Amino acid sequence: MKNYLIPLVWAGLSAIPCAAQAAEEDQQLWLQGGASVKLGGNWRFSEEVTVRLGNAKKGLYEIENNLLLGYKINDVVTIWAGYTHDPQYNGGTFAVMERRFRQQVTFDNVGKVGGGSVSLRLRTEQRWREGANGTGWRVRPYAKYTLPVSADGKTTLSFGHESFINLSSTSFQAQTGYDRMRNNAALKFPLIGKLSGEIGYLNQYVTVRGGRDRMDHVATAGLSISL
Repeated sequence: MKNYLIPLVWAGLSAIPCAAQAAEEDQQLWLQGGASVKLGGNWRFSEEVTVRLGNAKKGLYEIENNLLLGYKINDVVTIWAGYTHDPQYNGGTFAVMERRFRQQVTFDNVGKVGGGSVSLRLRTEQRWREGANGTGWRVRPYAKYTLPVSADGKTTLSFGHESFINLSSTSFQAQTGYDRMRNNAALKFPLIGKLSGEIGYLNQYVTVRGGRDRMDHVATAGLSISL
């Protein structure tokens, strides 16, 4: 059990943003559904839909639909490319359509620490919004630590960190450089067959140059299936 303490403490601390900075806070709920399908050979297809609701936006503010085609190079590395359809709302009323082209490379189980495994992902995105000029380029590095907490290894506790770094500025992507971080903790568990459930907490900290930063406290829940 002692071997687990170091990674758990480290991951827990990394999931707490600096509380000393004054920030506007919001309480949110993110609901997610995902599916991953083997297409034959080394090819995979995945779809992930996330519905986001928040107090500041008076309810529904985003439905993000991600479609990705992946090719598994070896047991560790998979490359992906796809499209994100992202209508945005204000209090449930449609406000603007955003579309993205997404590329990413994932590194699964690159290391073992304290009985758990470390995975990495590097994602790049190009963003467009209807009625707005320009392309928003950004990069999103992500790291996750996953620890089995059941005897069969099917129930896991994970801790993740993701940074958002803007490479260009537009009317809807107002600042370049470091934009935000997401830190999360989640419990994943089997349900029926290949269906899994997940519940957790995510903290999103957004830096705002010339204004107050923003901190979102997010309850997360999701279902996923791998075929």
